[in-house]
Amino acid sequence: MITRLLVANRGEIARRILATCRALGVDTVAVHSDADADAPFVAEADQAVRLPGNTPAETYLRIDLILDAARRAGADAVHPGYGFLAENAEFAAAVTDAGLTWVGPSAKAIAAMGDKMAAKAMLADAGVPMLPTWTDPDQVTAFPVLVKASAGGGGRGMRIVRDAAGLAEAVAGARREAAAAFGDGTVFIERYVERGRHVEVQIFGDTHGTVVALGVRDCSIQRRHQKIVEEAPGVLPDDVRERLHSAAVAAGRAVDYVGAGTVEFLLAPDGQVHFLEMNTRLQVEHPVTELTTGLDLVRLQLLVAEGEPLPVTGTPAPDGHAIEVRLCAEEPAQGFRPATGTLHRFAIPGVDAEFGPSRGLRLDSGVVDGSTVGVHYDSMLAKLIAWAPTRAEAARALAGALARAELHGVATNRDLLVRVLRSGEFAAADVDTGFLDRHPEVFAPLLPADQLPLAALAAALAGAAARRAAAPVLAGLPSGWRNVPAVPQVTRFTDIEIHYRLTRTGALAEWGRRGPRLTDSVEAGAPPNTPTVELVSAAPDRVVLDVDGVRRAFRVHRVGSDVFVDGPDGAASLTELPRLPPPTVELAAGSLLAPLPGAVTRVHVEVGQRVAAGDLLLTLEAMKLEHPVLAPADGVVAALPVAPGGQVETGAVLAVVDPEEDPQ
Repeated sequence: MITRLLVANRGEIARRILATCRALGVDTVAVHSDADADAPFVAEADQAVRLPGNTPAETYLRIDLILDAARRAGADAVHPGYGFLAENAEFAAAVTDAGLTWVGPSAKAIAAMGDKMAAKAMLADAGVPMLPTWTDPDQVTAFPVLVKASAGGGGRGMRIVRDAAGLAEAVAGARREAAAAFGDGTVFIERYVERGRHVEVQIFGDTHGTVVALGVRDCSIQRRHQKIVEEAPGVLPDDVRERLHSAAVAAGRAVDYVGAGTVEFLLAPDGQVHFLEMNTRLQVEHPVTELTTGLDLVRLQLLVAEGEPLPVTGTPAPDGHAIEVRLCAEEPAQGFRPATGTLHRFAIPGVDAEFGPSRGLRLDSGVVDGSTVGVHYDSMLAKLIAWAPTRAEAARALAGALARAELHGVATNRDLLVRVLRSGEFAAADVDTGFLDRHPEVFAPLLPADQLPLAALAAALAGAAARRAAAPVLAGLPSGWRNVPAVPQVTRFTDIEIHYRLTRTGALAEWGRRGPRLTDSVEAGAPPNTPTVELVSAAPDRVVLDVDGVRRAFRVHRVGSDVFVDGPDGAASLTELPRLPPPTVELAAGSLLAPLPGAVTRVHVEVGQRVAAGDLLLTLEAMKLEHPVLAPADGVVAALPVAPGGQVETGAVLAVVDPEEDPQ
């Protein structure tokens, strides 16, 4: 029986495993990098062992360090979570060779499925349907194709290629990204199916020969080939569901599978099912299966690792519907560029449970208020899951909770997720892996542009209320009161300037705004569509406005000069400008700045080279993904202050492109 378990992972999956261990009375040990020293999962474990360093290669991918940590902490079992070493056969074998219990499939099964080309051959012999696949780029006979990493998943190392001209570069890029993420740059090439659905079957096996399917999940909505919306049960015809169950169980039996695993398939528009891969671990999206079956999959993993038989012998009938979204620190409208910084507030209303199979609204999070989001690891902050009796109810509840969440300090994909969940196509289950490419409208922020001035007005009034509350004298005067009330107050934010005037009783007499896209102001007079606004109340953290006869409440949170406003129509992040701005360093015209910290992996141009708008200048690696830096306009490369292998911080100058003068 397991008494002390070491979790060889981090973030929300580490917290998820720790939660089940607490419920079962199992002692826990966390391992952590220096960057994760203050992370929630470290504080929640009974013991924690430091892995010196920050990057995965220095820490979580070091088998020797993790085994040494288990020995020092007295652990008798190891759970790999997902990612990092979860599908590493060498790690599984080393754990068992050290006399520890391995919570997962055998090293033999991991090796069999880890070599994805060999796995395809084996499962094809078992009758599992396959897509055409190649290992040699010169042998590819049809396009489009998908280049994939052999050693891992999560979308890393994947590239769609639509013609032979782009294949060599795609393979090279996929190899670099896979090596950075998994320590193995092996890739293969697979036929790409347009408008296919990504569906998968959760399987479970025990040491007594039982292999069962626990239902089908639909994970079709993806960005950069990584799932962001998952649901169970998948909306499928019964005959397709049965074919998927049968094929998945056949795959598990072919390798004598033990523990939790997922068999992934591509469902073509013509109804044909094609095997993609088998993940020999717990999946990120396992909560939707838990909520529709009532099973704790981590508990089952531990029981199976202890030699107990599975308590289920067949596929349970799903109860209700569950939908999960991955909340990530990124900017979807900027090509899903990862975001970093301090998460000043992370609050989601209505959560019924964390990390457990309780129904309702469930949160599996790796962060809390004050968590730092760095560049070393995946951008996923948390998973939010909603269960309801019907799919429509689950989608509505999940979208509503996301829309009301307070996510301050780091950009996230929250608005995109809400728009996806509220779209007509999602409601009709009309989804596939190209959903985001076909629906650019979901990239728009929830807050309409014409509502930004109201959010900025609320921020300005809250700031004035805070200053009056903190005033050492005459704090009882209305905020903004002055002897010459005809002169408006002015609050300037980065993108908008707010003017307002209060009466002697503190009521809002008039207001206006101006900015790059908003040119009206108090002085210029309000345009016809400017709403009539009355101030109901203003406090440092809450402002209530009556807008054309409708009261609207705005929650305001200030951190230094940053102001976060959450209102009924969406959220706004504003930066208040100082009245007397300090001097700044003037940058050369055409300077391209690093959007986040990272490493320059390649420089594709030279000083003096003529480039066109959209040309690739450099490649920046951060959060285990490559990010292209493109020329903003036609011109000539005037400077390249960085070199391959160099580390850069946010705002560092990566290149200077002198714009080409228009001959006209």
